[in-house]
Amino acid sequence: IFFRLVRRMADKQSKRTPSEFLNAVIGRPVVVKLNSGVDYRGILACLDGYMNIAMEQTEEYKNGQLTNKYGDCFIRGNNVLYISTIKSKR
Repeated sequence: IFFRLVRRMADKQSKRTPSEFLNAVIGRPVVVKLNSGVDYRGILACLDGYMNIAMEQTEEYKNGQLTNKYGDCFIRGNNVLYISTIKSKR
């Protein structure tokens, strides 16, 4: 399911494969939405084949409200609903 969502997002952007999209967004600001509905926004540091994610300068949002700020954040891949790029605040 996750890769279908990533593929749809990648197709809309530039006909890239999910792997190409994910490699292109490393080091860029992203939103990671979890199955629970919680969003994490920050800089994508790295990810692995299981979709385990490491992020930097991470902010946690519940129901659209900022609830926590973390320096580094690690998210287990089976909790990820999707990853989306966001425009930098700078």
